[in-house]
Amino acid sequence: MEDNKKRISFIINPISGTQSKEQILKWLDQKLDKDKYIPEVIYTEWAGHAVEIAAQKAKEKVFAVVAIGGDGTINEIARSLVHTKTALGIIPCGSGNGLARHLQIPMEIKKAIDIINDGLIDIIDYGKINDVPFFCTCGVGFDAFVSLQFSKAGRRGPLTYLEKTLLESLKYRPETYELEMDGNTSRYKAFLIACGNASQYGNNAYIAPQATLNDGLLDVTILEPFTVLDVPALSFQLFNKTIDQNSRIKTFRCQTLRIHRTKQGVVHFDGDPMMMGEYIDVRIIQKGLQVIVPRNVEKDTSNVLQRAQDYINGLKQINDSIMEDITHKNRKILDRSKEQLKKFTKN
Repeated sequence: MEDNKKRISFIINPISGTQSKEQILKWLDQKLDKDKYIPEVIYTEWAGHAVEIAAQKAKEKVFAVVAIGGDGTINEIARSLVHTKTALGIIPCGSGNGLARHLQIPMEIKKAIDIINDGLIDIIDYGKINDVPFFCTCGVGFDAFVSLQFSKAGRRGPLTYLEKTLLESLKYRPETYELEMDGNTSRYKAFLIACGNASQYGNNAYIAPQATLNDGLLDVTILEPFTVLDVPALSFQLFNKTIDQNSRIKTFRCQTLRIHRTKQGVVHFDGDPMMMGEYIDVRIIQKGLQVIVPRNVEKDTSNVLQRAQDYINGLKQINDSIMEDITHKNRKILDRSKEQLKKFTKN
């Protein structure tokens, strides 16, 4: 009987997300099908440790390596599993959980364990940005800048990310990029350029709503410069899976993309920041990763309107502060002008 069981490894990032890892281990012990699997649990001890662990498990030809963490942990594990016979499993407990949400793996830990027990395998594409693998999204511009600020925040979670997004969006300046897409070259002044293998950043923020994981194409979203007045619509559409319908957005699909910018700077891959040079090459690799997925995927019926409204409410508070500040500055300028006019008329 033991010979028929499959070896499965669970890799835990102890610092990802906000959920108790001890509770997750209890549920894992209670719900994992012991008649099907021989499990082992391994904790990561440093950044990049999951890469080494997953590579060793792939050499040992275990059935699956399951990431208990967020998109960063998933990225580290998955990059060692590409083009092997070892599948990636996901028990999502990170800050954004973009890949898990796209695959419609439940955020409830017990239900995610049920998916592992079922053991259904699909094969998905993945991308590379300057030869660094990504599985969800990558990009340059504002989202990369925010990922850098988020990595320095010390606190995790969607509220921290939202806070950084709101504060930094007030002072970030768009850049001009030259894009070469499958042989065609164009120039764009852009707030951000996002390349999606999957459809979202995480937290149901759909930056590439039409992206699929098995079409062999990158879904590229360019957000052009916008005003404060555009923010509510952009925010709503980001969470309502319709951002590609906004007039400030340009979208296209390609297999390869070269981005040229005027200077080196930060990029992000699956939410993690990295410094890269002026030239950035992004490409898609077809059917490179086996993943454990849900058997019966249902359409997401969660309240996207409420999520969008919460986001917009936060933006409105910031925008109100901006307008108040602008009004105050204009009043001071007007008062100074009146004083100067009085002096001029007296003379």
